[in-house]
Amino acid sequence: MNCQKTTQSRQEPTVSPEDLEAIHRFSRRPLTQEEVYTFSVRLCDNEVDRDWERFPQKTLEQLAPLFVGKSGLFDHQWSSQGQTARIYRTEVIHEPERTTKAGDGYCWLKGYAYLLRTPGNEELIAQIEGGIKKEVSVGCAVRHGVCSICGSEGDGTCGHQKGQMYDQKLCYVSLEEATDAYEFSFVAVPAQPNAGVVKGFQPQEQDLHQLVKGHPLCKAALERLEQEAKLGRTYLAALRSEVVRLGGLSDPNLDVAVLRSITQKLEQPELEALKETYAKRAAARYPLEVQLDYGLSQREAQCDSAFII
Repeated sequence: MNCQKTTQSRQEPTVSPEDLEAIHRFSRRPLTQEEVYTFSVRLCDNEVDRDWERFPQKTLEQLAPLFVGKSGLFDHQWSSQGQTARIYRTEVIHEPERTTKAGDGYCWLKGYAYLLRTPGNEELIAQIEGGIKKEVSVGCAVRHGVCSICGSEGDGTCGHQKGQMYDQKLCYVSLEEATDAYEFSFVAVPAQPNAGVVKGFQPQEQDLHQLVKGHPLCKAALERLEQEAKLGRTYLAALRSEVVRLGGLSDPNLDVAVLRSITQKLEQPELEALKETYAKRAAARYPLEVQLDYGLSQREAQCDSAFII
């Protein structure tokens, strides 16, 4: 998201009986109009964002019911102390007169949220009404990221580059099949020009060490995984070095620098296979001979050319 100053939230003029009825699904007791402050938020839309990814209309429609009942936070900090509001209703708004970069009609997911008029919330309400707190971003999960050019999983392996044009068609990743919605947050700079999104199964930039604080078993498991990962990296580094060494022995004309660069792109199965191939070639080029004559004929024992310096 760029710093585009579009209002992301606004106060609703009144709290209707229908709104109160929807809010009462989440409150433990009936609330009055005087106790409740409501506002609407533009949660996310179907425009291609700064990461060259977007939610198609169908995904927005799937997210709409998933966001009902979800909390409003600050900067995606998953803490009960940061809970400020709750979404009680959503709807997808269509603006067919606008066209997205993908070439279809613009639409966006609108959320209706409420918070209580308490002394602790007075400053937040004033900031919302004053336009200070208006940009929002959402935390959600989708099952697939699909390349807009070839339809394959948009993980970069298909070769198409996000943001590039192919036969006058923009390459982006379509986020499809919504599976969960976590929260919405007030942020300084959202990821989408109009709304914002934090993609994946957890908030972006969320450090694992922060997540496992207060959970000794999770912390111990994370430390064990980190140690195993370190050992794995050490083994791969040694394996790559051995492949380069054997490659140089098996073929003196081989460009070792090129081989070293190639090995950095290979994983353990390919490296093991390459090591075996080069080892056989090196053994054939430089056969090992024994210097002692145990079990050898006199003629064989006299062959010591392999040890002449």
